[in-house]
Amino acid sequence: MDKTQMVAMLRDMLRARAFEEAAAQAYAQGHIAGFLHLYPGEEAVAVGVLHAAEPGDYVVSTYREHVHALVRGIPARQIMAELHGKKTGISGGMGGSMHLFDKDRRFLGGYAIVGETFPIALGAGYAVAYRKLPEAVLCFFGDGAVNQGTFHESLNMAALWKLPIFFICENNHYQIGTEIHRHSAITEVYKRACAYGIPAEKADGMNVIAVHEAAERALERIRAGDGPQFLELETYRYRGHSMADSGSYRPNVELNAYQANDPIAAAVHEAEYPYPGIEAVAAASANSVTRFADHCCQEGHLDEATVERMRQEVQEEVADAVTFAEQSAAPDMEDAWKAFRSNRRFETLMEVAR
Repeated sequence: MDKTQMVAMLRDMLRARAFEEAAAQAYAQGHIAGFLHLYPGEEAVAVGVLHAAEPGDYVVSTYREHVHALVRGIPARQIMAELHGKKTGISGGMGGSMHLFDKDRRFLGGYAIVGETFPIALGAGYAVAYRKLPEAVLCFFGDGAVNQGTFHESLNMAALWKLPIFFICENNHYQIGTEIHRHSAITEVYKRACAYGIPAEKADGMNVIAVHEAAERALERIRAGDGPQFLELETYRYRGHSMADSGSYRPNVELNAYQANDPIAAAVHEAEYPYPGIEAVAAASANSVTRFADHCCQEGHLDEATVERMRQEVQEEVADAVTFAEQSAAPDMEDAWKAFRSNRRFETLMEVAR
């Protein structure tokens, strides 16, 4: 991996952590309503996979999708404004945290229903295969979704039709508050793919380089016409399931162990409400995601001063996004009616004909 790629991935990881911490602060201050599911601890998954993808690939994500959207290239301003429910948001302020969408970047949305990503990805994959295009569909989902009927139905159809779908399991060990061994008879999720003859692999989801290499291999096979591929990435979320969840069901020793293997440069201590602010996170004792920054320095790609400058730059970018969101206007009824009528073109034509 060359210097440009390494630096780009590190910057995306730093930006992701800073963005999510700023979102947590805004939620605690009452600026963001509804549910908010945050990503700290899992950044290596989104960054490693999406840096292996091509601009023409489609991305289908879950309700924990802010970082996927950021890494895909959606500006931080538009994402933060959407979280704040403002009309400058990527979905016009009417989608919110769980429903980011950007057709220009082929980001087909975040979906709040567990297991909903599978049939959406299946439809996109069928369209790509039908037109014989050199594209792939990246389908993200959590370990809690693998017991849904849509998981099995979609994998079966994808294998049957050899669709170009990359199934990516973000296994963070917990289905909300239920540990995986309590809800799944098979805890190594990648083994489930063998029932449908889909090649599957498991990789360390806390190591961005390992994630990137595994994703590259899978996407290369998809583009070669080998059909769907499956990748389980074992990772961990430092916070609770959502901002309404303190995460107190997890033993501190477990949380601390994963924080010692942090894929980014700042450590978040306890996943308890109230959540730490940006300053508190920056002041926390550094642990392992420093490893990726250290790796970049050891390989001669960066020095410590450059890494620190990158930290400052992403903090400023995120602060600007928060200010932009706070100062943007909320959608009005005219915006709501426009959205409501956006998919009624044919209905309107039929009404005129009558």
